[in-house]
This record gives sequence, structure tokens and C-alpha cells, in this order.
Amino acid sequence: MATRITPLRLEAFEQLPKHARRCVYWEVDPDIVGSGDSLSDPEFEKEAWLSMVMLEWGSCGQLVVECRDTSDDEPPAFSDDDPCLGYVFYAPPRSVPRAVRFPTGPVSADAVLLTTLGIEAGQNSDELSHALIGAVVADLVRRGVRALEAFGRTDRVGELAHRDSVPPDCRPVTDALGDCSVEQCVLDSDLLLDAGFVVVSHHSYFPRLRLELEQGLGWKAGVEAALERLLESAQLQQPVGAGAGCV
Repeated sequence: MATRITPLRLEAFEQLPKHARRCVYWEVDPDIVGSGDSLSDPEFEKEAWLSMVMLEWGSCGQLVVECRDTSDDEPPAFSDDDPCLGYVFYAPPRSVPRAVRFPTGPVSADAVLLTTLGIEAGQNSDELSHALIGAVVADLVRRGVRALEAFGRTDRVGELAHRDSVPPDCRPVTDALGDCSVEQCVLDSDLLLDAGFVVVSHHSYFPRLRLELEQGLGWKAGVEAALERLLESAQLQQPVGAGAGCV
């Protein structure tokens, strides 16, 4: 199967999987609409948020897309209709309302916040996840960003559902909108640790982790190997439809 990673463009919003289009866990503060309430049009809210961040800051997402098969003597083709196999979002913390609700905040002033990463069922989750994080790193290094941070969830998060009461410092995190949930919308701490992040603010449930980008694209040998296996000669920075081939 031919795949490639490409920066998300607003024109490709409909290309995102359903949950990615409707998830506003990070983008909308529950206090504004009422905890546990649902938005009348979460897709509109998500698209509006993406538009705002792209206009004010620039690229804030990466996609793994599957390219269409062609004949043996032609390179794989791709278009804006190609299936999305995975996605990742990131943005300055000032643009992410949920960031201030985590007990291990705030995000460092020199860092961009990695918010959500999703891989479609049936795909190689580890390889695609590391490749997407690698694409984020490549983008941010090129833009001169010093660090990438993320709030993680530990394997103890499941305990919260069985407790008589959620700890006060966790309630702002577990408040969700629509079909969002901590388990689906907050990154797994183990995934982040495997990708080279280190814990900079400890917490039983929601630590904050950081990846220094000063080393540039020599970031992590394992990620480079995953990118090579998955994409080979893919041009990570070229948008869908710009004419580069897939691998």
C-alpha cells in the first residue's frame, strides 16, 4: 500500500476521519457551553478553530494518506479524495483552551503543544504514530521552534471511572464535550515516552512531557527508521495535490 504524509490544508477537512472532524476536546472550553453538554455543530467549531490557527500561526496538522494504485509503470497517484489513515494536531498553547485545565500545566513558553493523534483501525499504529510525530518535528524544526510538549494519560486513568469521586485537579480534564473522552483525545504517555519525550511535570494520571528540538532532525533514530520504511522518498512538506509521488 502506498502512503505519504502531508500537512493538513483546510480544503482537506472532509478528508479527516469522522471523530477528528467532530472532536473539540482541546479546541472548546467546556465552561463556555456547560460541562457535559453537546455542541450543535462540532464540525463547524473544529473547522473554525483550524482556520483560525492556520491563519494566525500556520500549519497545525499532518495526515497520513493512502494513494491510489496505478499501473506498474506509473508512480502512485494521490488526490484530495485519498483515504486518511492517521492524523495529528499541534498548536501554540495559547490557541488551545483545554491546555490551561490540566494539573501539570502550563505548557512552557518556548514550546508548541501536541494535542491529538489518531490512527485508523487496521493500520500499523506504532509506525504511523512515530512517522506523524516525526513529520511534526520536521515542521517545527524548520520553523525554529525549540520544543514540543504534550499532556499524557497514564495507564492509571482507568481508575478514575471506578472511584467514588474524581480528584479535584482531574475534573477539569475529564469534563468532555459530545463524543470526546480522555481515553480517546489525550495522548498515551507510553507512546510519547517511546517517541523520545521526557516527563517534566509528574502526575499520577496526566503528566506533562517534553521533547527538545534543538538537535534538529537527528531527533531519534527509531523515528527516522520508521519514516524510511513507511515513506522512503516521500516529501513530507508538500501538500496533497502538489504533484509529488507517493511511496
